[in-house]
Amino acid sequence: MFSDRTNWRLAQNRFTRALEQARGCGAKVLDLTVSNPTRAGLHYEAQAILGALASPCALDYDPQSRGLREAREAVAGYYREDHGVRGLDAEQIILTTSTSEGYSFVFRLLCNAGDELLVPKPSYPLFEFLADLQDVKLVPYELIYDHGWQMDFPSLEKMATARTRGVVVVHPNNPTGSYVQAAEMEMLNSFCREHGLAVIADEVFLDYRLENTADATFGGNCDVLTFTLSGLSKIAGLPQMKVAWVVTSGPRNEAAEAMGRLEVIADTYLSMNAPMQWATAALLGQRKKIQPQLLERVKENLAELDRQLAAQKACQRLRVEGGWYAVLRVPVTRSDEELAIELVREKSVLVHPGHFYDFPSDGYLVLSLITPPREFVEGMSAVLQKLNS
Repeated sequence: MFSDRTNWRLAQNRFTRALEQARGCGAKVLDLTVSNPTRAGLHYEAQAILGALASPCALDYDPQSRGLREAREAVAGYYREDHGVRGLDAEQIILTTSTSEGYSFVFRLLCNAGDELLVPKPSYPLFEFLADLQDVKLVPYELIYDHGWQMDFPSLEKMATARTRGVVVVHPNNPTGSYVQAAEMEMLNSFCREHGLAVIADEVFLDYRLENTADATFGGNCDVLTFTLSGLSKIAGLPQMKVAWVVTSGPRNEAAEAMGRLEVIADTYLSMNAPMQWATAALLGQRKKIQPQLLERVKENLAELDRQLAAQKACQRLRVEGGWYAVLRVPVTRSDEELAIELVREKSVLVHPGHFYDFPSDGYLVLSLITPPREFVEGMSAVLQKLNS
């Protein structure tokens, strides 16, 4: 009765069962995996946010397949103001309800059923489900760690086939926090030109840089056909306000044809609702209030993590350049899943095992750096007590 593409294992895994059992017994579980900024103790300008949703213009139905011009102009302004992309025009932007929908548009644009996309490993596990729903095959390429994370270009070359249609980069990566460096961007463009591939760049954490180095958005990448995805979820800390976008750039003729085809895809769904589109400019402006709070929280927790790590020798954190997460390298005495289960059962602390993010081996835990500070201090103390026992 059901399609093969939805034939997922839906039974709870051992980790989820252990967590539910702990909470069912009334235990207070310290959550070091917090990803929802609206529940992380930040201050939101409620009046301004809610007021942005009350535009009388929302009462008029004005279907525009790329999204309302006013909203797209606001997005283009963000790239010009915050990232120096001077030549970006609103006509290069298509609005979507989420980056997931943006991915689905781009996957449909580039791939026939069974075609392939190269995706980083480790990375966020959402890609597998998106690819299944679009009948696309994901082929991993490695990120390697040596005093920082780098793209493994030999693995890219090895994995490319006649069915490869594009390369996905997450900039900065979730959870490694590593940006695609300028030299890597040049090499990636060269690789994609040679193989006739597009770049799909996920930049939802772009603004959360932790090191004083220059950043470069893929939104201004004109060397090869490039699709840059982002949205309000991380930029303004508003995941419930469903506004995201795809920016198309690259050689003029290719980009123009891509936009024409994307416009038909978007017109088929017309998924963006009017109140959110009219509110986009105001909500995007909220980034100036939220980003400083989030960056302060991330830096505070990262400093606390380093303070606690300095007092022990069992584990270390890997370099993180940006984003909201930190990766711990831990002794491999059992699987990461088993360790995470023990931390829930014995210490009432929730962390993510590395295999959730497709790390190549055991020995990794992933922590959220937007966890409320008191909870982070207490939770990390319990984690390190367990690891050093």
